[in-house]
Amino acid sequence: MSIIQSTLAHFENAPATWLITGVAGFIGSNLLETLLNHNQHVVGLDNFATGHQHNLDQVKALVGDTRWENFQFIEGDIRDLDVCHKACVGVDYVLHQAALGSVPRSLEDPVTTNSANIDGFLNMLVAARDAKVKRFVYAASSSTYGDHPGLPKQEDKIGKPLSPYAVTKYVNELYADVFARCYGVQPIGLRYFNVFGPRQDPDGAYAAVIPKWIAAMVRGETVFVNGDGETSRDFCFIENVVQANLLAAITEDSAAVNQVYNIAVGDRTTLNQLLAALVENLAPRFSHLEQFKPVYRDFRSGDVRHSLADIAKAHTLLGYTPTHHVGEGLTKALDWYLKNLK
Repeated sequence: MSIIQSTLAHFENAPATWLITGVAGFIGSNLLETLLNHNQHVVGLDNFATGHQHNLDQVKALVGDTRWENFQFIEGDIRDLDVCHKACVGVDYVLHQAALGSVPRSLEDPVTTNSANIDGFLNMLVAARDAKVKRFVYAASSSTYGDHPGLPKQEDKIGKPLSPYAVTKYVNELYADVFARCYGVQPIGLRYFNVFGPRQDPDGAYAAVIPKWIAAMVRGETVFVNGDGETSRDFCFIENVVQANLLAAITEDSAAVNQVYNIAVGDRTTLNQLLAALVENLAPRFSHLEQFKPVYRDFRSGDVRHSLADIAKAHTLLGYTPTHHVGEGLTKALDWYLKNLK
């Protein structure tokens, strides 16, 4: 039995009701698929700012019509408090994924990033408080570590933020703590480290590096590397993130609540190593990659040089144990992209 199966096993006879914000996005749709496959009731909220209808359509096709009947979709914006209140009615657990991600986006438009990530987050906390939900799990970010040079990253040691996006995610943690102390809300923040996997959008100005590179390689387009390629990241496959959300939602350990946790695998991969792994996997299928050469350009503003997570806290308090490291994750991600790339 997998960790996810065992985590949801005690809901088999009495399904819970879950709210996923950002349900049409990459992480949200993967959470939706897992919960529906385990016969849970799910309310989903999305305004399609970064999510896509085709993600929901794909989940429907995968889970089947019967399980899909357990899903209620609300098209709306977390910046609207009335919408947030409506979405939280009758909900047991909130998995708050909705946000405007991307450091570059926040540098270009800090006002909209602030509005979605702080105003929207506060609205969701208020709505969850008023609905008396059991647990409020939210997507935090490794960007909160800012300019702190220490490796591996430990939850209690952060530096100064390097972007407006990082500011918003840190403010989320502060608000969650205040709502726990003042109103009895039970929040848990998950600091994601470079999540990747199926349904992560390869197109658009702010696409994440793995899907963007896969798409460019397959299409024979130029692959750009920011900096010298020795920048490193702790890449985390989506199934690890799903596991962490579910463990956080149902933990009965009071010491685990009102905490933030690193969600990663505790391993570091440079961009050059990532490129080499992608070429190794794709070259046998695409002959044009035999002569593949990336184009290196300037470092990107707001980026940290190295990122590596200490996941001991999540393991100890939540029971989090990543099941997919970079190699296994890339294999699954590549299979999906090769079937679904336009």
